[in-house]
Amino acid sequence: MSFDYIAQANQSRKAQQLWRQPQALQSGAGRFVEHNGKRLINFSSNDYLGLAQDPQVISALNTGAAQYGVGSGGSPLVTGYQRPHQQLERMLCQWLGFERCILFSSGFAANNAVIQALFSDGLSKLTAKHESKLLIQDKLIHASLIDAATSNNVKAKRFVHNDINSLQQRLSAPSEHKLVATEGVFSMDGDMAPLGQISELCQQHQAWLMVDDAHGIGVLGQDGAGSLSLTKETQPSVQGQVHMATFGKAIGTHGAFVGGSSEFIEYLIQHARHYIYSTALPAALAVATMKSIELIRKQSQRRDQLNHLIGYFKTKMNTLGLSDNGSVSAIQPIIIGSAEKALTISQTLKLQGIWLSAIRPPTVAANTSRLRVTLTSQHQTEDIDLLFRHLEGLL
Repeated sequence: MSFDYIAQANQSRKAQQLWRQPQALQSGAGRFVEHNGKRLINFSSNDYLGLAQDPQVISALNTGAAQYGVGSGGSPLVTGYQRPHQQLERMLCQWLGFERCILFSSGFAANNAVIQALFSDGLSKLTAKHESKLLIQDKLIHASLIDAATSNNVKAKRFVHNDINSLQQRLSAPSEHKLVATEGVFSMDGDMAPLGQISELCQQHQAWLMVDDAHGIGVLGQDGAGSLSLTKETQPSVQGQVHMATFGKAIGTHGAFVGGSSEFIEYLIQHARHYIYSTALPAALAVATMKSIELIRKQSQRRDQLNHLIGYFKTKMNTLGLSDNGSVSAIQPIIIGSAEKALTISQTLKLQGIWLSAIRPPTVAANTSRLRVTLTSQHQTEDIDLLFRHLEGLL
Protein backbone atom coordinates (compact mmCIF):
# COMPACT_ATOMS: atom_id res chain seq x y z
CA MET A 1 0.00 0.00 0.00
CA SER A 2 1.24 3.50 -0.78
CA PHE A 3 3.00 5.28 2.08
CA ASP A 4 2.65 2.33 4.43
CA TYR A 5 5.84 3.47 6.19
CA ILE A 6 4.04 6.39 7.87
CA ALA A 7 2.77 4.47 10.92
CA GLN A 8 6.17 2.84 11.42
CA ALA A 9 7.96 6.20 11.21
CA ASN A 10 5.59 7.70 13.79
CA GLN A 11 6.10 4.78 16.14
CA SER A 12 9.87 5.07 15.78
CA ARG A 13 9.78 8.70 16.85
CA LYS A 14 7.72 7.81 19.91
CA ALA A 15 10.06 4.98 20.87
CA GLN A 16 13.08 7.30 20.72
CA GLN A 17 11.44 9.93 22.95
CA LEU A 18 11.42 12.27 19.94
CA TRP A 19 7.65 12.57 19.52
CA ARG A 20 6.46 16.16 19.20
CA GLN A 21 3.01 17.67 19.61
CA PRO A 22 1.86 21.30 19.48
CA GLN A 23 0.41 22.53 22.77
CA ALA A 24 -2.27 25.20 22.57
CA LEU A 25 -1.68 28.16 24.86
CA GLN A 26 -4.49 30.30 26.22
CA SER A 27 -2.34 33.43 26.06
CA GLY A 28 0.32 35.17 24.04
CA ALA A 29 3.92 34.06 24.49
CA GLY A 30 5.17 36.86 26.76
CA ARG A 31 6.94 36.68 30.11
CA PHE A 32 4.15 34.35 31.17
CA VAL A 33 2.08 31.84 29.24
CA GLU A 34 -1.18 30.20 30.25
CA HIS A 35 -1.60 26.49 29.58
CA ASN A 36 -4.48 24.35 30.80
CA GLY A 37 -5.58 27.18 33.07
CA LYS A 38 -2.16 27.52 34.74
CA ARG A 39 0.21 30.47 34.44
CA LEU A 40 3.87 29.59 33.82
CA ILE A 41 7.04 31.65 33.48
CA ASN A 42 8.03 31.42 29.83
CA PHE A 43 11.68 30.68 28.98
CA SER A 44 11.05 29.55 25.40
CA SER A 45 10.04 32.73 23.57
CA ASN A 46 12.06 34.37 20.79
CA ASP A 47 10.30 37.69 21.51
CA TYR A 48 13.59 38.97 22.94
CA LEU A 49 12.47 42.58 23.47
CA GLY A 50 8.87 41.93 24.46
CA LEU A 51 7.55 43.81 21.43
CA ALA A 52 4.97 41.21 20.39
CA GLN A 53 2.87 42.32 23.36
CA ASP A 54 3.70 46.03 23.22
CA PRO A 55 0.55 48.23 23.21
CA GLN A 56 2.00 50.60 20.60
CA VAL A 57 2.80 47.75 18.20
CA ILE A 58 -0.65 46.23 18.72
CA SER A 59 -2.25 49.63 18.09
CA ALA A 60 -0.24 50.02 14.87
CA LEU A 61 -1.44 46.60 13.72
CA ASN A 62 -5.06 47.57 14.40
CA THR A 63 -4.62 50.86 12.55
CA GLY A 64 -3.08 49.05 9.57
CA ALA A 65 -5.86 46.46 9.51
CA ALA A 66 -8.53 49.16 9.60
CA GLN A 67 -7.03 50.83 6.54
CA TYR A 68 -5.71 47.88 4.52
CA GLY A 69 -7.60 44.85 5.82
CA VAL A 70 -6.16 41.68 7.32
CA GLY A 71 -4.85 40.18 4.07
CA SER A 72 -2.79 41.57 1.20
CA GLY A 73 -5.07 40.19 -1.51
CA GLY A 74 -2.42 38.81 -3.82
CA SER A 75 1.24 38.24 -4.58
CA PRO A 76 3.55 41.28 -4.56
CA LEU A 77 3.67 41.53 -8.35
CA VAL A 78 -0.14 41.48 -8.69
CA THR A 79 -1.99 43.47 -5.96
CA GLY A 80 -0.15 42.45 -2.79
CA TYR A 81 2.44 45.23 -2.77
CA GLN A 82 0.99 48.23 -0.98
CA ARG A 83 2.27 51.51 0.39
CA PRO A 84 3.27 50.13 3.84
CA HIS A 85 5.38 47.42 2.18
CA GLN A 86 7.30 50.07 0.28
CA GLN A 87 7.70 52.22 3.38
CA LEU A 88 8.96 49.26 5.44
CA GLU A 89 11.52 48.33 2.78
CA ARG A 90 12.83 51.90 2.77
CA MET A 91 12.98 51.96 6.57
CA LEU A 92 14.98 48.73 6.60
CA CYS A 93 17.46 50.10 4.06
CA GLN A 94 17.93 53.30 6.05
CA TRP A 95 18.35 51.37 9.31
CA LEU A 96 20.67 48.65 8.04
CA GLY A 97 22.55 50.42 5.27
CA PHE A 98 21.51 48.35 2.25
CA GLU A 99 20.64 49.74 -1.15
CA ARG A 100 17.40 47.81 -1.35
CA CYS A 101 15.28 45.26 0.54
CA ILE A 102 12.56 42.77 -0.37
CA LEU A 103 9.91 41.30 1.95
CA PHE A 104 8.92 37.64 2.42
CA SER A 105 6.25 35.81 4.40
CA SER A 106 8.82 33.98 6.57
CA GLY A 107 12.54 33.46 7.07
CA PHE A 108 12.17 29.92 5.73
CA ALA A 109 10.70 31.31 2.50
CA ALA A 110 13.34 34.03 2.26
CA ASN A 111 16.26 31.63 2.62
CA ASN A 112 14.76 29.23 0.10
CA ALA A 113 14.12 32.11 -2.31
CA VAL A 114 17.74 33.25 -2.25
CA ILE A 115 19.21 29.79 -2.78
CA GLN A 116 16.68 28.84 -5.47
CA ALA A 117 17.23 32.07 -7.37
CA LEU A 118 21.02 31.89 -7.25
CA PHE A 119 21.48 28.16 -7.79
CA SER A 120 18.42 26.80 -9.62
CA ASP A 121 19.07 24.52 -12.61
CA GLY A 122 16.63 26.64 -14.55
CA LEU A 123 19.04 29.56 -14.45
CA SER A 124 22.25 27.58 -15.01
CA LYS A 125 22.41 28.59 -18.67
CA LEU A 126 23.47 32.03 -17.46
CA THR A 127 26.81 30.57 -16.35
CA ALA A 128 29.32 28.38 -18.14
CA LYS A 129 27.89 25.35 -16.37
CA HIS A 130 25.81 24.72 -13.26
CA GLU A 131 28.70 22.96 -11.51
CA SER A 132 30.62 26.25 -11.45
CA LYS A 133 28.38 27.38 -8.58
CA LEU A 134 29.18 26.33 -5.01
CA LEU A 135 27.23 26.88 -1.80
CA ILE A 136 29.34 26.68 1.38
CA GLN A 137 27.43 26.49 4.66
CA ASP A 138 28.31 26.35 8.34
CA LYS A 139 27.76 22.87 9.76
CA LEU A 140 25.11 24.20 12.18
CA ILE A 141 23.25 26.38 9.68
CA HIS A 142 19.46 26.62 10.04
CA ALA A 143 17.29 23.87 8.53
CA SER A 144 15.79 26.32 6.02
CA LEU A 145 19.16 26.76 4.31
CA ILE A 146 19.90 23.05 4.39
CA ASP A 147 16.52 22.31 2.84
CA ALA A 148 17.00 25.06 0.27
CA ALA A 149 20.15 23.36 -0.94
CA THR A 150 18.76 19.82 -1.04
CA SER A 151 15.43 20.73 -2.64
CA ASN A 152 17.14 22.67 -5.42
CA ASN A 153 19.88 20.07 -6.05
CA VAL A 154 22.54 22.60 -5.18
CA LYS A 155 26.19 21.65 -5.10
CA ALA A 156 26.85 22.35 -1.42
CA LYS A 157 29.66 21.82 1.07
CA ARG A 158 29.60 22.40 4.81
CA PHE A 159 32.46 23.62 6.97
CA VAL A 160 33.13 22.84 10.63
CA HIS A 161 31.10 25.16 12.83
CA ASN A 162 32.75 28.59 13.09
CA ASP A 163 36.08 27.06 11.99
CA ILE A 164 38.01 29.47 9.77
CA ASN A 165 40.54 26.87 8.64
CA SER A 166 37.76 24.54 7.55
CA LEU A 167 36.10 27.37 5.64
CA GLN A 168 39.41 28.22 3.99
CA GLN A 169 39.65 24.66 2.69
CA ARG A 170 36.13 24.78 1.28
CA LEU A 171 36.75 28.12 -0.40
CA SER A 172 39.88 26.76 -2.06
CA ALA A 173 37.76 24.41 -4.19
CA PRO A 174 37.64 25.52 -7.85
CA SER A 175 34.33 27.23 -8.63
CA GLU A 176 33.37 30.36 -10.50
CA HIS A 177 30.53 31.46 -8.21
CA LYS A 178 30.72 30.87 -4.43
CA LEU A 179 28.25 31.77 -1.70
CA VAL A 180 29.17 31.30 1.98
CA ALA A 181 26.11 31.10 4.25
CA THR A 182 26.22 31.42 8.03
CA GLU A 183 24.13 32.75 10.90
CA GLY A 184 24.86 35.89 12.89
CA VAL A 185 23.65 34.18 16.09
CA PHE A 186 23.09 30.43 15.93
CA SER A 187 19.61 29.42 16.96
CA MET A 188 20.37 26.37 19.11
CA ASP A 189 23.70 27.30 20.74
CA GLY A 190 23.38 31.08 20.86
CA ASP A 191 26.99 31.62 19.82
CA MET A 192 27.99 34.10 17.13
CA ALA A 193 29.77 33.63 13.83
CA PRO A 194 33.18 35.31 13.44
CA LEU A 195 31.80 37.48 10.65
CA GLY A 196 34.90 39.63 10.36
CA GLN A 197 37.16 36.67 9.59
CA ILE A 198 34.57 35.01 7.38
CA SER A 199 34.07 38.21 5.40
CA GLU A 200 37.81 38.64 4.95
CA LEU A 201 38.12 35.10 3.56
CA CYS A 202 35.19 35.66 1.24
CA GLN A 203 36.79 38.81 -0.12
CA GLN A 204 40.07 36.98 -0.69
CA HIS A 205 38.28 34.27 -2.68
CA GLN A 206 35.84 36.62 -4.42
CA ALA A 207 32.93 34.84 -2.75
CA TRP A 208 29.66 36.31 -1.55
CA LEU A 209 28.67 36.19 2.12
CA MET A 210 25.09 35.49 3.19
CA VAL A 211 24.17 36.17 6.83
CA ASP A 212 20.99 34.79 8.37
CA ASP A 213 20.56 37.24 11.23
CA ALA A 214 17.20 36.05 12.55
CA HIS A 215 18.47 36.01 16.15
CA GLY A 216 20.77 39.04 15.93
CA ILE A 217 18.52 41.69 14.41
CA GLY A 218 17.04 44.05 16.98
CA VAL A 219 19.34 43.02 19.86
CA LEU A 220 22.90 43.47 18.58
CA GLY A 221 24.83 46.40 17.16
CA GLN A 222 24.16 50.12 16.92
CA ASP A 223 20.41 50.79 17.29
CA GLY A 224 19.86 47.01 17.20
CA ALA A 225 20.96 46.81 13.56
CA GLY A 226 22.26 43.25 14.04
CA SER A 227 25.35 41.10 13.79
CA LEU A 228 26.96 42.82 10.82
CA SER A 229 26.50 46.18 12.52
CA LEU A 230 28.11 44.86 15.70
CA THR A 231 31.06 43.46 13.73
CA LYS A 232 31.56 46.74 11.85
CA GLU A 233 32.15 48.52 15.16
CA THR A 234 35.59 46.86 15.33
CA GLN A 235 36.04 45.68 11.73
CA PRO A 236 34.64 48.32 9.36
CA SER A 237 35.68 46.35 6.27
CA VAL A 238 33.19 43.52 6.91
CA GLN A 239 30.84 42.93 3.98
CA GLY A 240 27.68 40.87 3.57
CA GLN A 241 26.22 40.72 0.09
CA VAL A 242 23.06 38.92 1.25
CA HIS A 243 21.41 39.79 4.58
CA MET A 244 18.33 37.87 5.70
CA ALA A 245 16.48 38.44 8.96
CA THR A 246 13.04 37.73 10.32
CA PHE A 247 10.50 39.99 11.99
CA GLY A 248 9.22 37.20 14.24
CA LYS A 249 11.95 37.25 16.88
CA ALA A 250 13.19 40.49 18.50
CA ILE A 251 11.04 42.67 16.21
CA GLY A 252 7.98 40.86 17.53
CA THR A 253 5.78 40.68 14.41
CA HIS A 254 5.87 38.30 11.45
CA GLY A 255 7.62 37.89 8.12
CA ALA A 256 11.18 38.43 6.88
CA PHE A 257 13.32 40.43 4.51
CA VAL A 258 16.41 40.10 2.36
CA GLY A 259 18.71 43.10 1.95
CA GLY A 260 21.47 43.67 -0.59
CA SER A 261 22.45 45.64 -3.65
CA SER A 262 19.79 47.08 -5.96
CA GLU A 263 20.92 44.72 -8.72
CA PHE A 264 20.63 41.65 -6.52
CA ILE A 265 17.21 42.56 -5.13
CA GLU A 266 15.93 43.25 -8.63
CA TYR A 267 17.21 39.80 -9.60
CA LEU A 268 15.20 38.24 -6.77
CA ILE A 269 12.07 40.07 -7.87
CA GLN A 270 12.47 38.60 -11.34
CA HIS A 271 13.52 35.06 -10.39
CA ALA A 272 12.62 34.17 -6.76
CA ARG A 273 9.59 31.88 -7.00
CA HIS A 274 8.75 32.27 -3.29
CA TYR A 275 8.29 35.98 -3.96
CA ILE A 276 6.57 35.76 -7.33
CA TYR A 277 4.00 33.08 -6.52
CA SER A 278 3.23 33.55 -2.82
CA THR A 279 0.63 35.88 -1.30
CA ALA A 280 2.34 38.94 0.11
CA LEU A 281 2.72 39.76 3.79
CA PRO A 282 -0.37 41.70 4.97
CA ALA A 283 0.12 45.47 4.88
CA ALA A 284 -1.15 45.70 8.46
CA LEU A 285 1.84 43.64 9.58
CA ALA A 286 4.15 46.00 7.72
CA VAL A 287 2.62 48.92 9.64
CA ALA A 288 3.13 47.10 12.96
CA THR A 289 6.69 46.15 12.01
CA MET A 290 7.59 49.76 11.29
CA LYS A 291 6.33 50.79 14.73
CA SER A 292 8.34 47.98 16.32
CA ILE A 293 11.55 49.01 14.53
CA GLU A 294 10.93 52.61 15.61
CA LEU A 295 10.73 51.46 19.25
CA ILE A 296 13.86 49.32 18.90
CA ARG A 297 15.83 52.30 17.68
CA LYS A 298 14.46 54.69 20.30
CA GLN A 299 14.37 52.45 23.38
CA SER A 300 17.87 51.14 24.05
CA GLN A 301 16.77 50.30 27.59
CA ARG A 302 15.13 47.14 26.26
CA ARG A 303 18.50 45.88 25.02
CA ASP A 304 20.20 47.08 28.20
CA GLN A 305 17.79 45.09 30.34
CA LEU A 306 18.22 41.99 28.17
CA ASN A 307 22.02 42.22 28.42
CA HIS A 308 21.77 42.61 32.20
CA LEU A 309 19.67 39.44 32.42
CA ILE A 310 22.06 37.51 30.16
CA GLY A 311 24.95 38.38 32.47
CA TYR A 312 22.90 37.43 35.53
CA PHE A 313 21.92 34.11 33.97
CA LYS A 314 25.53 33.23 33.13
CA THR A 315 26.59 34.01 36.69
CA LYS A 316 23.96 31.58 37.97
CA MET A 317 25.18 28.96 35.49
CA ASN A 318 28.72 29.29 36.81
CA THR A 319 27.54 29.14 40.42
CA LEU A 320 25.93 25.75 39.75
CA GLY A 321 28.95 24.54 37.79
CA LEU A 322 26.96 24.11 34.60
CA SER A 323 28.79 23.98 31.28
CA ASP A 324 28.89 27.40 29.58
CA ASN A 325 29.32 27.33 25.81
CA GLY A 326 30.29 31.00 25.74
CA SER A 327 27.05 32.35 24.37
CA VAL A 328 26.54 36.03 25.18
CA SER A 329 23.20 36.17 23.35
CA ALA A 330 19.64 35.73 24.60
CA ILE A 331 19.92 32.01 23.74
CA GLN A 332 21.47 30.10 26.65
CA PRO A 333 21.45 26.32 26.14
CA ILE A 334 21.74 23.87 29.02
CA ILE A 335 23.03 20.67 27.44
CA ILE A 336 21.46 17.53 28.91
CA GLY A 337 22.53 14.86 26.41
CA SER A 338 19.78 12.27 26.63
CA ALA A 339 16.56 13.12 24.81
CA GLU A 340 14.54 11.24 27.44
CA LYS A 341 16.14 13.12 30.34
CA ALA A 342 15.73 16.50 28.65
CA LEU A 343 12.05 15.77 28.06
CA THR A 344 11.56 14.60 31.64
CA ILE A 345 13.14 17.76 33.05
CA SER A 346 11.02 19.95 30.78
CA GLN A 347 7.83 18.18 31.85
CA THR A 348 8.79 18.42 35.54
CA LEU A 349 9.47 22.14 35.23
CA LYS A 350 5.99 22.66 33.78
CA LEU A 351 4.49 21.11 36.91
CA GLN A 352 6.55 23.65 38.87
CA GLY A 353 5.31 26.65 36.88
CA ILE A 354 8.08 27.02 34.28
CA TRP A 355 7.68 26.64 30.52
CA LEU A 356 11.03 25.52 29.08
CA SER A 357 11.01 23.33 26.00
CA ALA A 358 13.33 20.37 25.47
CA ILE A 359 15.14 20.50 22.12
CA ARG A 360 15.89 17.04 20.76
CA PRO A 361 17.14 15.41 17.53
CA PRO A 362 16.82 15.96 14.64
CA THR A 363 16.83 19.66 15.55
CA VAL A 364 20.15 19.10 17.34
CA ALA A 365 22.72 16.33 17.00
CA ALA A 366 22.29 13.01 18.78
CA ASN A 367 23.27 13.07 22.46
CA THR A 368 23.11 16.88 22.61
CA SER A 369 19.47 17.29 23.64
CA ARG A 370 19.07 20.43 25.67
CA LEU A 371 16.94 22.91 27.49
CA ARG A 372 17.07 25.95 25.21
CA VAL A 373 16.64 28.89 27.56
CA THR A 374 15.71 32.13 25.82
CA LEU A 375 15.77 35.33 27.82
CA THR A 376 13.73 38.44 27.08
CA SER A 377 13.76 41.99 28.38
CA GLN A 378 10.44 41.18 30.10
CA HIS A 379 12.03 38.70 32.50
CA GLN A 380 13.02 39.60 36.05
CA THR A 381 16.00 38.30 38.02
CA GLU A 382 13.60 36.48 40.34
CA ASP A 383 12.37 34.47 37.33
CA ILE A 384 15.91 33.26 36.74
CA ASP A 385 16.38 32.54 40.45
CA LEU A 386 13.25 30.37 40.42
CA LEU A 387 14.39 28.49 37.33
CA PHE A 388 17.76 27.60 38.84
CA ARG A 389 16.21 26.68 42.18
CA HIS A 390 14.17 24.00 40.42
CA LEU A 391 16.95 22.97 38.03
CA GLU A 392 19.37 22.29 40.88
CA GLY A 393 17.46 19.22 41.91
CA LEU A 394 16.85 17.94 38.39
CA LEU A 395 20.22 18.07 36.62
